[in-house]
Amino acid sequence: MATLKVEIVSPEAALWVGEATALVARSSDGDFTILPQHTATVGDLVPGVVRVETTEGDVAFAVHGGFFQVGPDEVEGVTLATVLAGVAEKTTDIDVARAQIAKETAEAQIAAETRNEQHDTASHVLAQAALERAELRLRAAAK
Repeated sequence: MATLKVEIVSPEAALWVGEATALVARSSDGDFTILPQHTATVGDLVPGVVRVETTEGDVAFAVHGGFFQVGPDEVEGVTLATVLAGVAEKTTDIDVARAQIAKETAEAQIAAETRNEQHDTASHVLAQAALERAELRLRAAAK
């Protein structure tokens, strides 16, 4: 029987490594699923939830963008799918209260800039990015 090994890694640590039946994620081209014996490929990941399906149940991660690579692992003789994310966290580890505070803080900063007609592009971009990260965490934790 063909096997799929999945690695979810960030610069800080390997968040999850194990055998899976499928890896489900989203790239800039749309949703995709990786199965055992998948064709070798490389692509980008857009912010969203990456789900690893195993025989024991699903494990999900909030991924704030990154890349994926699929190919044969010659040493173990399996298909290896690696997700490399700059920022990622297991959805069950998300601190919802902290994410809600981050969302409200970012919204307040954006509103203040709009009211004061301040157009500091750098701070607006940072506030918008913080808002998007907080909203992703809240959506991922709610699933």
